[in-house]
Amino acid sequence: MITTHEPSYNLNGEISIIAGPSSTDLATRIARDLDAELIPVDVRIFTDGESKIKIGKSGKKCCIIVQSTYPPTDRHLLQALMMIKNCTDCKAVNVYTVIPYMAYARQDKVFLEGEVVSIALVAKLLEAVGTKQVVTVDIHSSLALSHFTINVHNISSIPILADYAANQMKLTKPIVVSPDSGGIARAREFAKILKVDLMALKKSRNRDTGEVHVDERLDSSIMNRDILLIDDMISSGDSIVNACRALKKNECGKVYALCTHALLVGNAIQRIKAAGIEDIIATNSIPTEFAKVDLSQIISENLRNLVQSH
Repeated sequence: MITTHEPSYNLNGEISIIAGPSSTDLATRIARDLDAELIPVDVRIFTDGESKIKIGKSGKKCCIIVQSTYPPTDRHLLQALMMIKNCTDCKAVNVYTVIPYMAYARQDKVFLEGEVVSIALVAKLLEAVGTKQVVTVDIHSSLALSHFTINVHNISSIPILADYAANQMKLTKPIVVSPDSGGIARAREFAKILKVDLMALKKSRNRDTGEVHVDERLDSSIMNRDILLIDDMISSGDSIVNACRALKKNECGKVYALCTHALLVGNAIQRIKAAGIEDIIATNSIPTEFAKVDLSQIISENLRNLVQSH
């Protein structure tokens, strides 16, 4: 169950919150936090997959679109562009776009000759239709931010995820674990807030087969200690599954997976549970059964500062 907050801010009716089809509940919470006008969006999906968007009228000069771009990714992205274009066509002076989960952020550079840097195209599209500023949460790559020429405000969800762990979870001698060295900074921040130990697993990939191997030899004992596996997103679940297996072989206690974005594509949930993960705790950047931590307050705080500074 997502923790909730009382309305915190009143911007004197300056703004409208456009509730994108992918993020209706989160947009409603943000509008409540800001005491702002909530504009519903009617969406129709045709049999060929095309979207048709109809947005209620608003006389506000500041429009904030809230639309995560989780799968179906391209549909949600195009819907976001449609809503932004509608706001600019209606002569909104400032158009802000809140994209809690930013798709294509992993495609931030050319890995093989001929590849398109997809996040660079996404950035250009968002700017071309009139977005003045973008708000996102725990974007996968800091390099992705460099492809925007407008301001992108990347919010960290680590403090509220850590708060959930501290107050909602009953843990035995917990230790924070990063599935690999690439996420160590995120895990370190989490461990610092909870004032607990930290560990990063050692992961390697076979260049010929692509198979990922996690070193089961750990630097310290985790016997009977509960594990908090921290990552920015869980997509296929491979990293979490491999990490859990290595940890279980070292006789740890319960293993929990905490992330900002629970994509959980394909049979990820079944595989994660089969590996022995006790529970998945995520934010509501993506509305799933695991969205137990509410982003609305930290996003609202950021939006309030943006609106008041312009």
